[in-house]
Amino acid sequence: MKKKMLYLLAVFFIFGAFFVCRDSFAAAPYYQGKTITLIVGFSPGGGYDQLSRILAKYMPKHIPGEPVILVQNMTGAAGMVAANNLYNIAKPDGLTFGIFNRGMPFAQLLKAPGVQFDLRKYAWLGSAAEESATLALRADLPFKTLDDVLKSKEPIMIGSAGGPADSNTQFVVLLKEYLKMNVKTINYPASSEVMLAIERKEVDGRGASSTSIKRYVDRGLVRLWIRGKYAGEGTENLPVDEDLVTDKIGKTIMAMRSATDGVGRPYVAPPGTPANVMKILREGMAKALKDPELLAAVKKAQMEVKYVPPEECLKRIDFVLNQPPEIVKEASKYIRF
Repeated sequence: MKKKMLYLLAVFFIFGAFFVCRDSFAAAPYYQGKTITLIVGFSPGGGYDQLSRILAKYMPKHIPGEPVILVQNMTGAAGMVAANNLYNIAKPDGLTFGIFNRGMPFAQLLKAPGVQFDLRKYAWLGSAAEESATLALRADLPFKTLDDVLKSKEPIMIGSAGGPADSNTQFVVLLKEYLKMNVKTINYPASSEVMLAIERKEVDGRGASSTSIKRYVDRGLVRLWIRGKYAGEGTENLPVDEDLVTDKIGKTIMAMRSATDGVGRPYVAPPGTPANVMKILREGMAKALKDPELLAAVKKAQMEVKYVPPEECLKRIDFVLNQPPEIVKEASKYIRF
């Protein structure tokens, strides 16, 4: 009888241990012990890259299981290579998400060569910022007023990173067309190289997001003259491009371009990523963007962050993609990929 009792106790202990282990395993966070790849569609050093590296550092502690997030730069075609990879190649398992050019809606709208994605079908984390495109010119140029800039007889040499697919370059192109600014554009491989060219006085300025150009404004290297619809810190009182234009089509196209600024720093995962996993990533990103340590790092980098939910990002993208054919045809004259 005693042996039987000991046997039963042993069996009970084994089964109890099994169920405890099973329950512990079932309760383990999805991301425990895993690594997430954050694909950045740009070279190291620019605004997209810097913000992504800050996010990769502080977002893990806001994800149950605290996975490691590693940044992978995937350059090419102003972010289109990264966009295509996230849409067609990366697995929809929640272990990959990424960021590409906020001007990508125009690539889809204009059916640019190489587009192999539908922005509305990604699994959206949201955006980490609203951007304000600005016209940034060297502070040592002789311009005293905006009228001086608009009526410059000498061509204003503008450095561009990413070519005509870059949202900041599109901003300048539209200023040239609808405000008749006398500008010429020179392409560079990356925004860091544009800033070096400005430092060397090889070019006069650039179109730039208010967040990425702020440090150079604070240094006194450049001065801001015009902005898009969304105001960044210190740009609230700048003239808005749409307000300077009387042409209705021009206003609409500028509003379309500004809508992409409203998408700012877009982060997406591959289509089909499970809803429960996306909920974890969205909450992790939203919480990280309010983390005091992340905010301190962003401030040190002289950048800004603001969480824009997926539904708001998609609303702004739909505004661009749902334009009538006559507007699309006109936009295609000035915005190319």
